[in-house]
Amino acid sequence: MNLVVALHALLTERNVTRAGQRIGLSQPATSAALARLRRHFGDELLVRKGAGYELTALGAVLLDRSDVACDMLERVFGSQPRFDPEREDREFVILTSDYAVSVFGARLAREISAQAPRATIAFRQLTQSVVDDPAAHLSTVDGICLPHGIISGLPAVELFKDRWLCAVSEDNPEVGESITLDQLATLPWAVYQRAYAAPVTRQLSMLGIEPRIQVLVDSFHLLPPLVAGTRRVAMIHELLAAHLGLGPGSGIRLLDCPFDAVPVQEALWWHPVHTHDAGHLWLRGLAGLVGAKITGPRAGAR
Repeated sequence: MNLVVALHALLTERNVTRAGQRIGLSQPATSAALARLRRHFGDELLVRKGAGYELTALGAVLLDRSDVACDMLERVFGSQPRFDPEREDREFVILTSDYAVSVFGARLAREISAQAPRATIAFRQLTQSVVDDPAAHLSTVDGICLPHGIISGLPAVELFKDRWLCAVSEDNPEVGESITLDQLATLPWAVYQRAYAAPVTRQLSMLGIEPRIQVLVDSFHLLPPLVAGTRRVAMIHELLAAHLGLGPGSGIRLLDCPFDAVPVQEALWWHPVHTHDAGHLWLRGLAGLVGAKITGPRAGAR
């Protein structure tokens, strides 16, 4: 474990002296650690270039992995047998989309502030790498908010259910009080370009529709302005639409999907390493209670 810490410091600082200062080792001790690491990996890891050092190809790979490993070690040794929310200083980190922050995260943050005034909640934006390898990222954070169908095989707390609506411009002359499958096939689309886009695209492809994507965006909040005043169509969550005040007078018309769109079942996923941690148990319990209280208008077409 000491070598993991030394490896991360050396690869991050790319300087033996600074790496030693970072982890509280003398320059000779840090040099000795670098020599051991080079022997272990059979690679120089750091090579001199000009007045400084740069990482080898393996060193670049190990930088990311040692970062994950150090975060994991910190969480392992920071685990607590008991958690007193009124007294504990703790940061909870959740990876999520702007949609889940608006619908669920804001409510969770209010509850955490009320029950654990010294705790902090950090919401970080999802990236495609998180979806590609959720277990690796979950080992360094408290959870990932994503619906079923994207992550599987990991423990989760069920949060809330939502459904998809079609969003078109209020002044779109091609779409009346309802929208048809033919229109979904011919109109241009604005879509969320990350994890949530896959289920929508998959549902449409099963109907023989390949969306003609015109705009890609990494924020659900940006979909309505990219639809307003255009021929574009987008699929948006009903709960987010209500949160944003979409509907008559907003420039956006919300319509029921002309097919049985699979609902979104949002969940908070976590790594098994956190299962018995007292603080994490408290967070999961609170998240489940907050999620269970979330209900949508379910009012049908607008």
